[in-house]
Amino acid sequence: MLSSLIVNWLIGPAVMFTLAWLLLADLPEYRTGLIIVGLARCIAMVIIWNDLACGDREAAAVLVALNSVFQVVMFAAMGWFYLSVLPGWLGLPQTGIDVSPRNIANSVLIFLGIPLLAGYLSRRLGERSKGRHWYETRFLPRIGPWALYGLLATIVILFALQGHQITSRPRDVVRIAVPLLAYFAIMWAGGYALGFILRLGYAHTTTLAFTAAGNNFELAIAVAIATFGATSGQALAGVVGPLIEVPVLVGLVYVSLTLRSRLFPIEPDRGADANAR
Repeated sequence: MLSSLIVNWLIGPAVMFTLAWLLLADLPEYRTGLIIVGLARCIAMVIIWNDLACGDREAAAVLVALNSVFQVVMFAAMGWFYLSVLPGWLGLPQTGIDVSPRNIANSVLIFLGIPLLAGYLSRRLGERSKGRHWYETRFLPRIGPWALYGLLATIVILFALQGHQITSRPRDVVRIAVPLLAYFAIMWAGGYALGFILRLGYAHTTTLAFTAAGNNFELAIAVAIATFGATSGQALAGVVGPLIEVPVLVGLVYVSLTLRSRLFPIEPDRGADANAR
């Protein structure tokens, strides 16, 4: 848990900040969008990547919960620090982009705080009134698919809004993709190496690597749209993110499984349940 918090909240945002300024110094809107992406730590798709790579599901769930709470509490402050304060400290050129911590905080509370509160209350009230068996066998199977429906609807709407910009600015998309590719590679490899050095075992090492590399693009896009507008460059940078993340992390799943037999040859199969699935 401590390793994940350090990698996610100290190293991850700093890596994205550095890559954004090095590779997009002349494109302030895209640079800002990527910095926002770096602050939005993964709380959703990491469970999928972790399962596919036979990581520790319970550890992933705990880290997702920690990241969710931390984002609600600290996202606005870190956004203000990385977008307004740190560039001034480093003497970087100011771009005139006005970032309001209050606007960022409002977006985070709406798009992340409300779902977290709804999930907590539904479990508390459901188990108290009907019992855990009813909640897990009746309520969750009925409401669970709506999360997927909502995600698919969001993706369709976002690409409908940004589709023209993506197709009409291929060079800009490539410029955005380059730091994202570097970010995923650095964070995943760093997390995997750290887990191996600390002898966390394959399952926990895999979970650490994928939680380090993944990002909550839904939150980043929501913050970018609420703060800068639906057709802004910041929103475009967020939309391009999943186009790069999905194929890259699928590839890293195979890399992780390949390294498993080489780096952890005598370890017990802690991911057997994921293999069975």
